[in-house]
Amino acid sequence: MRAVCVDVPGPPENLLLRTIPRPQPRDGQVLIKVHATALNRADLLQRRGLYPPPPGESDIIGLEVAGTVDSVGPGVKGGWEPEDRVMALLCGGGYAEYVSVPEELLMSVPSNMTFCQAAAIPEAWLTAFQLLDFVAQVKEGEVVLAHAGASGVGTATVQLVRLSGAVPIVTAGSPDKVKMAESLGAAAGFNYKEESFAQGVHDFTGGKGADVILDCIGGSNWEQNVGCLAVDGRWVLYGTMGGRAVEGDLLGKLLSKRGHLLSSLLRSRSLQYKADLVRAFSRQVLPYFSDQPGSLRPVIDSTFSLEDVAESHRHMEANKNMGKIVINVVPQSEEAQG
Repeated sequence: MRAVCVDVPGPPENLLLRTIPRPQPRDGQVLIKVHATALNRADLLQRRGLYPPPPGESDIIGLEVAGTVDSVGPGVKGGWEPEDRVMALLCGGGYAEYVSVPEELLMSVPSNMTFCQAAAIPEAWLTAFQLLDFVAQVKEGEVVLAHAGASGVGTATVQLVRLSGAVPIVTAGSPDKVKMAESLGAAAGFNYKEESFAQGVHDFTGGKGADVILDCIGGSNWEQNVGCLAVDGRWVLYGTMGGRAVEGDLLGKLLSKRGHLLSSLLRSRSLQYKADLVRAFSRQVLPYFSDQPGSLRPVIDSTFSLEDVAESHRHMEANKNMGKIVINVVPQSEEAQG
């Protein structure tokens, strides 16, 4: 099969498309013929050698796929059959024509959805759902501030917060990105390059602050985060795009708010945790992806071929995307014939 490999960590041009042996499904696993995968910030870090896969997992980049069931391994109990349309959360292996996945991490692709749309769901939407439901435990009516509101996780967060009856507000790095988040249901958006988002949150909430902050930025945002956090609020850290170092009175200011500082990663979680997450998402969220007005929808920024994977990484590194960047593994012409 064809797969994208990285022999030497470094820039996008170090992504090499080559032929390698096809994986075989082990006990409890399903082999997926991959039609599409999607980019995540973690992919960029792994390519640079900064985010290795968990022990025993594929060293091929890629945390989500959509495709069809090719075959099932021994011990599979879920009734999956060849040609079933599926999408899956991965620990790695997505940038390839085939990937073997524990059956607990599979979800059926909604009938109204293309493989490219489905590939944009597992990592971003499960991350957002995990942060909101499992970690922050967002309640109806609460104000949720999501940084990077036009990213894959950000666009999912806005829609999921609305679904839960809470109020989403966002930060983003351009007026167009703010407008896009607002078109998805964000009640307010703040361009962090032109204004203080802390002041914006203060004004929007009448001085109360955000009940929940979902933060993928980290160090460079900490003062504004604490400044606009409501008393007893929950600040959930899930990335450090703005640096890991913190200087100043973080603990004192957080203590004065009685703030909860929580953190979470998804890739390193146990299979049982991910299985519980996939099951809860499939039950509580997946039915809302439909053709009906106001239903949930994955936001696709752009699509690239597997041959152009390096260019897709450059596109994300330039922060050009609004929504998910998808890689077509099976050419669309072949997909249409299939």
